[in-house]
Amino acid sequence: MIAKSPKDIASHLAKREERGRKARALKASAWRRETFRLPRDVARTKAQEWFRLYPKAAYMTEIENWHECDNGDIEFTIRCLPSAD
Repeated sequence: MIAKSPKDIASHLAKREERGRKARALKASAWRRETFRLPRDVARTKAQEWFRLYPKAAYMTEIENWHECDNGDIEFTIRCLPSAD
């Protein structure tokens, strides 16, 4: 970007700072989240695998949201803490 005025420079810097702020906020999130879109039986197996690897009692694992897609697949987001304390 070639800035033509101080206003252009200020606008550019403000946008860059906002992008950095958003990136830092995402990075600082305490939760690890992954979203999957799988056939129903595979989705169930994937969720069970996560609960086996990251037990709810230690990692606070949970299905954050889910819905059935038009083609019958299940799209879901599962979250857990990155480490057990």
